[in-house]
Amino acid sequence: AVRREGRLALALVNGGMYGPDHGPVGLFMASGEERHAINLRDGEGNFHLKPNGVFWLDTAGLAHVTVSEAFPAHLYRARYATQSGPMLLIDGDLHPELRPESTNKLVRNGVGVSADGKTVQLVISNGNVRFHDLATLFRDELGCDDALFLDASVSNMWTRGSVPTSRYGAVIAVTQKVAR
Repeated sequence: AVRREGRLALALVNGGMYGPDHGPVGLFMASGEERHAINLRDGEGNFHLKPNGVFWLDTAGLAHVTVSEAFPAHLYRARYATQSGPMLLIDGDLHPELRPESTNKLVRNGVGVSADGKTVQLVISNGNVRFHDLATLFRDELGCDDALFLDASVSNMWTRGSVPTSRYGAVIAVTQKVAR
């Protein structure tokens, strides 16, 4: 699909949570089309550790991470979107449920966005980490105000030159336009 659009894939990362049927658990948008509605329900698991959030690109190409309950006001200007959870950072503050002493450690990936929406940080841990560890990395080392957990159990990242795997649900692709 990337090649058909005249682009070269530079990196791929898991981009959200999907259910047993391989369908999205929450909001999914592609090319401005809402393919699965936003999920504001309560439930169990990481996705439902409220607040959860939406990573999205607007029609001007700027990136955002927005708390799910606030996202519907932005729907009209979203081009691509994926919902996951929990939020890691909200306006520079850690999600209130993230604890530095937690024993819940897994390989995790997430996405953070700069305040101006021009820089997206995609991160995957090299080993097992807490949500708190990932959140403070985005805030203290990468300068993000807003960040979202994407996945843990199938977290994977492919970059050019690495060995591809098939452990992906939704995919966020970093691409480069190919000169014709």
